Amino acid sequence: MDIEPVDVAPVRGFRRAILRQRWDDLIFLHWPVEPARVAPLLPAGTRPDTLDGLTYVGLIGFRMVGLGLGFGPGVPYFGSFWETNVRLYSVDGSGRRAVVFRSLDASRLVPVLVARATLRLPYLWSAMSLERDGDRLRYRCRRRWPGPTGTTSRIEVRVGEPIAEPTPLEHFVTARWGLHTRAYRRTRHLPNWHPRWPLHHAELLDLDDELVTAAGLPPPQGPPVSVLYSPGVPVAFGPPTSVR
Repeated sequence: MDIEPVDVAPVRGFRRAILRQRWDDLIFLHWPVEPARVAPLLPAGTRPDTLDGLTYVGLIGFRMVGLGLGFGPGVPYFGSFWETNVRLYSVDGSGRRAVVFRSLDASRLVPVLVARATLRLPYLWSAMSLERDGDRLRYRCRRRWPGPTGTTSRIEVRVGEPIAEPTPLEHFVTARWGLHTRAYRRTRHLPNWHPRWPLHHAELLDLDDELVTAAGLPPPQGPPVSVLYSPGVPVAFGPPTSVR
């Protein structure tokens, strides 16, 4: 099987966008993990994507802005919210690299219900916030529904200088152009596209997280090996296809 390259700025692979949105103020935390530990958690027809024999667990916090259908403007109020997701990295039988979400905590209930009903994505309703103090950002999350309720996460980072040339690992965990999900007895691939990430170095100042283990993953061993920040990008999603 030929696996597609880790392309940081690919040509958009679909004509029609079914969803549009913007992702702002993202923080990426990543820990290495043995592929065999997470392989059972991936949808049928996919396996862990690896870099130098390891795969990664990601904890990503950001603000979703202007979520809407591909042919119209963003949905007022409900289309903008905070989100924190826990994700893994996958590749399917066609060689398409993607992410697999183990959980997606969001601060608006309606998008949670829609995403769970349509693509069976593991969205959860949570109280969330972002505080900014100069170059410091503090992300907070407390899960409301469906559970485990009361699960929390707190991340504080200091944003550093822009990254002129990301490392192979920094490309591997950010240059992702689709997601895999299991919905209605089929594994689906949902492609996305956005401009090349503007990435910054970031320093982790504080982390108290329960989301990773609540997602069924092993507790992280030590501090994250990669901490990144991005001011954000506009994003489009194309129609889903079935994974063979």
